[in-house]
Order: sequence, then C-alpha cells, then structure tokens
Amino acid sequence: MHRTRVASFLGSATSLLSAPIAVALFASACAGNEGAQPGTPTTPAVAASASPAREGGPPSGTSLLMPAAFAYPATRLDAQKDAMFGTEVRDPYRWLEDGKSDEVKAWMKAEDDFARARLAALPERDAIAARLKELFYIEAQSTPHHFGHRYFWAHRDPQAEKWVIFSKEGKKGEPKVLLDPNAWSADGSSSLGTWSPSWDGKRVAYSVKVNNSDEATLFVIDVATGKKSAVDVIEGAKYARPTWTPSGDGFYYTWLPSDPKIPVAERPGYSEIRFHKLGTDPKTDAVVHEKLGDAKSFLVANLSRDGRWLFATIEHGWSKSDIFVQDLRSTPAAGGTRKWLPLTTGRDAMFDVVAHKGSFYVHTNDGAPTWRIFRVDPAHMEQTQWKEIVSERKDATLHDFSIVGGKLSLAYMKDVVTELELRDLDGKLVRHVNLPGLGSAGAFSGEPDEDEAYYSYDSFTEPLTIFETSVASGKTTEWYKLKVPVDASKYVVEQLRFASKDGTQVPMFVIHGKDMTKDGTAPTILYGYGGFQSAQTPGFRTSFFPWLERGGVYAIANLRGGNEYGEEWHRQGMGRKKQNVFDDFVAAGEALIKAGYTKASSLVARGGSNGGLLVGAAMTQRPDLFRVVLCGVPLLDMVRYHLFGSGKTWVSEYGSSEDADDFKALYAYSPYHHVKPGTKYPSVLLLSADSDDRVDPLHARKFAAELQRSSTGGVVLLRIEKNSGHGGADLVKASVVKLADEYAFALSEIAKPL
Repeated sequence: MHRTRVASFLGSATSLLSAPIAVALFASACAGNEGAQPGTPTTPAVAASASPAREGGPPSGTSLLMPAAFAYPATRLDAQKDAMFGTEVRDPYRWLEDGKSDEVKAWMKAEDDFARARLAALPERDAIAARLKELFYIEAQSTPHHFGHRYFWAHRDPQAEKWVIFSKEGKKGEPKVLLDPNAWSADGSSSLGTWSPSWDGKRVAYSVKVNNSDEATLFVIDVATGKKSAVDVIEGAKYARPTWTPSGDGFYYTWLPSDPKIPVAERPGYSEIRFHKLGTDPKTDAVVHEKLGDAKSFLVANLSRDGRWLFATIEHGWSKSDIFVQDLRSTPAAGGTRKWLPLTTGRDAMFDVVAHKGSFYVHTNDGAPTWRIFRVDPAHMEQTQWKEIVSERKDATLHDFSIVGGKLSLAYMKDVVTELELRDLDGKLVRHVNLPGLGSAGAFSGEPDEDEAYYSYDSFTEPLTIFETSVASGKTTEWYKLKVPVDASKYVVEQLRFASKDGTQVPMFVIHGKDMTKDGTAPTILYGYGGFQSAQTPGFRTSFFPWLERGGVYAIANLRGGNEYGEEWHRQGMGRKKQNVFDDFVAAGEALIKAGYTKASSLVARGGSNGGLLVGAAMTQRPDLFRVVLCGVPLLDMVRYHLFGSGKTWVSEYGSSEDADDFKALYAYSPYHHVKPGTKYPSVLLLSADSDDRVDPLHARKFAAELQRSSTGGVVLLRIEKNSGHGGADLVKASVVKLADEYAFALSEIAKPL
C-alpha cells in the first residue's frame, strides 16, 4: 500500500525493492570437544544442572558443570546480573554481545563449525538441496513500470544468483541490462537495495549494500549510456528512498549518519530529509527537514508527481504517523526556507497520502481499524474538512490503494484473501476485478493518467501471474506467468479456524498432498510471524515443495500482530499484549494435532526475525509441543533488544524495559530469560547472519549458549551465514544450502526420539 515505511522492520528474509518500484518477487524461502579455539577459555562445556529453576543463570558464585549430552564448543559462564524494578535479571552470556571481540569471534567460529559439520552429514540434505536447485534456479520476472518513454522491470535468469534490472525503449524496444548485481563483486557480497527511476525515465537512483546489510550507499546511473555518475554518490542511504523532481534534476531523500561514534541504535534519531541536485557534491545537499532527535521514529520524504507538494511523514513505529507538507510553489521566507504545514498530527493512527490533480488522497485507519480513504483540499487541510470517499468495510481490510488511469484501485483483504475493486475518484464503484482464485494481489501499478496498468496474482498452489489491463475498458491479458517444475495440482489448501487461549478465533492455512491421510503422522511445519502489521497472505512458494513432496504438511498461522483484520488485530498482538501472539501460535499447534495432521513429536516451529522471537517464546513456554524449532535471525533477549541494531525503532511495537510496566511484560516472555536448566527442549537450529545490522546476532549467540548449557532434550545448533545481512546473503546458492540444512535437520530430528 502507500505506506512510506522503508525503515528496518523485522520482516521476512525476502528483501523488497522500494517504491516507486513495487517488484512482485516470488519468495524462494520465507532463511567430542576438539580442543579450545584461539582465545576461547578451556572450561569444559556446560550442560544442564539439577539446580532449581531460575532465569538467566545459576546463583552467583556457583559452578554447575556436568557432562554434556552433546560435545558443544566450550562457552564461558559469567555471573552478570542487573537489578531492574526490583527484579534480579541474570545475564550470564552478556560477554557474547560483543561480536568484535576476538573471544566472541573464536566462539562463533567454533559454533558454526560444529553446526555445519553435523548439518553436512544429514542423510537427506544433498537430495533436498538438489531439488531446491531445480526450484530456485528458474526464470522469474517482476511487474513492469513505465517512466517517460521507458519501461523498467526486475528479471532473474535461471542460472543467475541475483535479480537484474532491465530497461527498454517503449513496449517493443530491445531489453537491455541496466543494473546487474551479479557483476558487482566476485563473491556476491554486494547487493542491490532500493532503485528508483526518475519520472522521465532518464536516470535511476539506486543503493548498494555490502553483505546485504541495511547500510547502503546511493548512486545514480544514466539509462541511455549506462554510465554511473562519479559525483552523485551518497553515503548514509540506509533509509534513503529517493523521490524525484518532475524534471529529473534531483531528488529528495532521507539521510542517516554512518558515523561510528553514534551508536547504531541511536542513528534513526539523526535522520534528515535532504535535497540532492544532480552533479553537485552530496556534502552540500540542502537540509529541508531537520533531525527528529527521536530514535524511535522514522522520517520519510515524498514529492508529488507534479513537483508541487513535498510531504514529510514521521512514522512513530507501526501504529501512528504524522504528515507535514510544503507547497514548493509558494514564496519562500527569508533565507529560502518554507514552513512545514501540518496535514495530520497527534492522532493515534496511521496515514498515507497521495497527491493528484489538486487534491490529497489520504488512506488511514483513523476511526476505521480496517482503513478508509479521504479526499482533502490542500487549501483546507483541517480534518473537519476532509471528505470521506471510500468508507470502511467491516468485513475486509483495505490494505493497498493506488491512483491509475484516473481511477482508484483498491485491494481488500477479506479473511486473508484479496479482493480487487476499481472506483472513480469520488469513490463510486466502477467494477470488481475478477481474480483467478483465492490468492493474493496488490493494487494496480501504473501512471495516474495512463490507461495501461498491471497487477500480479498468486496463491499457495498457483504460480505468480502478471496481468496487463486497461483501466477504462477492463480488458485484461496475461503478461507473464512464472513457470516452475512442480505439479501443484497434487496439493490442496485448507483454511482452518481455531480458538486461541482467550477464545479469539484465529485462521490458519494448511497445505498438504491431496492423498494425505489425517492419521497424525505427517511431519508438519508451523510457520508464524505475528507483528508489525505484516499479514501472512497466500503466495506461491517454491521453497515449500521439497517438504510437501516428502509427505509433509506446511501450515501458516495468521496470528494477531499482523493486519489480516485491520489495526485492532495488529494492536491485540503488540506491546503489553504480545503474549496473545504466542498463545495464538501454541493454539495453532494444538489445533493441527487435534485435527489429525500431526503430533507433537513431528511438529516443527519455524519463524524468522520477529517470527524468531515467536518460536523462541513458544518453545520456552511449551517445550512439549514441538519436536524441532527453526529460529532465524531472531530477537530473544527482550530486556536489552532496544540497545542494539535497529532496536529502538521497534519500541512502539514491543515496549521498552526502561519502563516499569513494559519491563514486566517483556521479561515475562523474553525467551533468553526463560530457559530453565533440566528442561527437555526441542532440537533447535538457530540461523544467524554475520552482517545483520538490523537484529543484532547477539540474540542468537546468547540463546544458543543458554540452551546448550540447560537443555536435556534435542541438539542445539548455531549456524552463522557469512557475508549475510538480515535478509540473507542475496544469493540463490546460499538460500539453497540454508533451506536444505533446515529441512534435513527437521526431518532427521523428527526421526529420533527426544
């Protein structure tokens, strides 16, 4: 939708290309002690003790060293503890937070070596990897976008590791490579971030990320010549999102300092909106909006298509936003400055705005949890003067909209399935857009005044199809269809509903073979996310099929914290109500067992990022419910999460341990602090990344150490992806190996008694 979010939300492992290009990517993946290593203590490995249950470590001064069930690398145990609001919080692995220390580096290498040696020996790993190569190394394409007389799109060759950006002159022009990240580094460690063509299609601003981290540098390329500017090079482009002037002579962007003296967690508070004029030194770029001084908020610029209205959106996390606007045709004050005028401020709601032909179209959940649209006269921006043109639907969430061909394209989500509508600019229904089945689609992409538009559709059993349509007539043709070596007709999708702990009805998609017998024996992956307004909608995932082809079941739970049912659904799973998300996930697992799909000894919990927190909390609260846990790039120490990476930007979503009531809620579920010695925990594969500057890898390190010391159950492995950020390594071959490790590990552990 027209949300301006480009900041580092805790998303899935698939990176998205920033607006104005909304690329429809198909998701390929949702991620004896041999002596002390240099710098590693020679203390024997620590195992579970018979001490009373505690949180964070044994009583100070005790040394509870017992023979380990697995020959884990040696790990130092400290007596670190903090007093917080009358509670003693133990943190025996605080030292593992310093990823730059030689001791921690040696420990990481030992853990990764230990994990990879075991993973490499798994019986089905090679066969799964071979099948994943067939499924991942395929030709794929994005929706095309029209700028000036050129078209732009993303494409991936069947043998390529990364997506390539193409352009062509007109619809019948010869495609040519514009940006090819495959050629940027010998080891594939340089990745493409945001890319944004100028409105005339003559230039593209794009960012390059090292090790697929969030930190980025912005560049500008001339489309006709393919020449990269040596002058227009902007560092601090982590949240840049360039928004071009109509003439293409420059762009506004969000600048973020990369000064190492400023802690990473504090840097969002230093962000500024700047204007860069092409051909000038970026160090002289004018600051048009000063820093907020609040590391918990995001500052984003957006310039209207006609170049008149400059919007500054201040996003207070994922639940509130303020919007200010400048009229760039107005006379500047002394010194060349213009005043920022408030469009909406101080409301406990989210707002998106699009300017078109003298009006602002505002998409908001203010007073409407499932969203609605207003039209605003810029001369009368007081909210009492706003005119509602699309009312809230109580039965569906208006999650996406666009203005194309002089019409409003609306994408609704009803029971997590997309419905598309086309309305005129007064909100009157023009027609419903028929979709092939019960799947997912976004609003039309195209120009506000052009009849030509595109949209994509897919479902769990239907590969991505891109359609070209006429806004005026509705005539629609298939423009592109993803071809995959899978017979999806062998599989069926069910949508179940189950009651969570508090009685809330929660939906879940379950994918399995048509010939499956519900006798409780199927190995089953339960995936969840539950946060940041992220809805888990139907989508074709080639990564599912190696699991399904082995008789497995793949379930995706639509937990609270997402926006499947609007903002109230989101708020019921955030802040001090976060426990609802974990309760939903546990209830989903119990529902799968009750319905006869599987049993606890064959149930695998899988999640990444915020979903890593989810599965970490679920396994520490209900270790008996899962046989295996696949936990990717997770948050796990919720007492200290806000001190690292992009943590402060998530305070509105989780709360902060610096607040007494928030601390109580966070500490009550923080997975790291609820690992109890002597407990039979599931087998766990923690998937971390060495260059993750969003969720600091310290979470995975500390949790792995605590589990290895305390669990009397399955093996605990810490796998660390090299040259990789929060979204993975941005290489098909890396995705193949990682997912083969996950599936093979899960199948192997399910086959063993716990």
